[in-house]
Amino acid sequence: MPAASFSAKIHTLPDDVVSRIAAGEVVERPAAVVKELLENSLDAGALHITIDVKDGGLTFIRVTDDGEGINRIDLPRAFERHATSKLRSDRDLVSVTTMGFRGEALPSIASVSHVLVTTATRQDTMGSQFTLIAGAGGPILDAPPIAGTRIEVSNLFFNQPARKKFLKSPVTEFSHISHVVQLAGLAWPAVHFRLTHNSQEILNYSAVTVDRDRVLQVYGQTFLDRTIEVRGRTGGLSIRGVMVNPIHARSSRTPQELFVNRRPIRNATVFHAVMDGYGSFLPKGAHPTFVLSLDIEPSRLDVNVHPTKREVRFAETDTLHELVRQSVRHALGGSGQEALLGDSHTAPDGSFTAEGQISSSPDSRPAASSATYGQDSQVRDRERGVLSSLADGNQLAFVHEAAGAYRQAEQVDIVPLGQILRTYLVAQVGEELQVIDQHTAHERVLFQRLWRGWESRDMPSQPLLIPEPVELSAAQSMLLLKHSDELEKLGLLIEPFGATAVAIRGVPVGLGKVDGAILVQDLLDDVTKWDRASSLAMRIQPVLASLACHGAVRAGRALALPEIQQLIRDWVQEGVIMTCPHGRRTAFRLSTDELAKLFGRVGWT
Repeated sequence: MPAASFSAKIHTLPDDVVSRIAAGEVVERPAAVVKELLENSLDAGALHITIDVKDGGLTFIRVTDDGEGINRIDLPRAFERHATSKLRSDRDLVSVTTMGFRGEALPSIASVSHVLVTTATRQDTMGSQFTLIAGAGGPILDAPPIAGTRIEVSNLFFNQPARKKFLKSPVTEFSHISHVVQLAGLAWPAVHFRLTHNSQEILNYSAVTVDRDRVLQVYGQTFLDRTIEVRGRTGGLSIRGVMVNPIHARSSRTPQELFVNRRPIRNATVFHAVMDGYGSFLPKGAHPTFVLSLDIEPSRLDVNVHPTKREVRFAETDTLHELVRQSVRHALGGSGQEALLGDSHTAPDGSFTAEGQISSSPDSRPAASSATYGQDSQVRDRERGVLSSLADGNQLAFVHEAAGAYRQAEQVDIVPLGQILRTYLVAQVGEELQVIDQHTAHERVLFQRLWRGWESRDMPSQPLLIPEPVELSAAQSMLLLKHSDELEKLGLLIEPFGATAVAIRGVPVGLGKVDGAILVQDLLDDVTKWDRASSLAMRIQPVLASLACHGAVRAGRALALPEIQQLIRDWVQEGVIMTCPHGRRTAFRLSTDELAKLFGRVGWT
């Protein structure tokens, strides 16, 4: 049968259908409209942006800015598909510096709503007004020459009842809009944002010069007081922001906001790096909350991988991961510090020019504990060290830790009150009432000491009076003996004992009596994972954690008041770290204010 007798099955879609399909990718809900219009206002250089919304954006959205405005001749073109002022050729795609560039937002919004645009440039003696219904534009009318742009979007999805049916309630839709404005405010602190809903002002972020001030406006003083500062940089890449102090970490995941070149994104690599940076400082069941901003050279970033630009692709994922991880680790070492990677910020003598002190260990110092007892400035003065020489390649170079950095709490008044169930210690520490798990607190103390010993390559071993033999399988014995040299550097002396058994001949100084059989089993679990560890520190940390766990005082052991006082003092001197190396909680703390509230001495706030 001749081919001509078949009817064609492939058709070119009409333009209006194509526009509605594109709208489905870009305009998911009213919040997407606000996001796209906000990005256009920011790209236009606006310093004041007002967002007025009615009924959660379902019936009306208006975005007004004082940006550069749109020329009358360009106004109809702005609503044509793939029309943009932000790209000229495909070469511009490798170095995108604007918030939006695809040329689909305005036509997509117009295709599913009624749009009224009023605009004027600063040079115009007469403004312009342009109306579109379902993407079809009318004549351009004159308007007052007020510099900037006002776009009103009404009857959203009027011609897509199926899409409109799946929208949520006005309250829910407005919550998404509010979040969009919050994100824009966090990314652009120098811009004044104002949001109203049904003529009621909801948000009003005046322009500020410091990022922390905008975080304060968005999340409040309580959130900011529970955070520590994060800063770090390497060639062409930097990170700044705040993250929760592990002491205050909770089960909530809000907020977890990440910006790349002021663009809010989601990225699994960065989130993994944040979690890796917290390590054992984060209690089990708790999640990090943060507001972090990454600045990266546009040529090392691909933002053209998602219609709404919420996902990006990085050219150097490993470098990014390492910078974020190390920056988080060093933020946990004390506030006001900056992690430096590479050799892009060095002084003539080869040393870094950063201010402050950065510890060289990933788990050596806790999050901002000294400030808890009102000694923050004094401690920082004592802890300032001399900058180390530049490390090779992309290794981190740090300020050396002062010898007294772990003695900042000696002046804290500790009053031991007793022991509960031979497991929990009760004491007044400073002006707090604390209930402390004796095992996890002691485990953290031992881990910190072991870690510092490993860092200084000073891990003396104490020989056992009688070596303790442990029976193993042949494979287990071979694996453990294979790493005996590395374990010896950690103060753990293990030697063959018969055909398959091993004997523990020595343990690190200060560890005390350990159960050899259980310790060896934990060590086997640790060394089995060594081949998958990303760094030497990641190999050593679990081994030292196992050693600390087996050397720590056990639950069920009765302690006298002097022993309680010494254990708590050791824990406080190590920084009041709220987790053991395995992530279990060490203490429950009640401040004077919290006690007063519990007993009704002051009102709840």
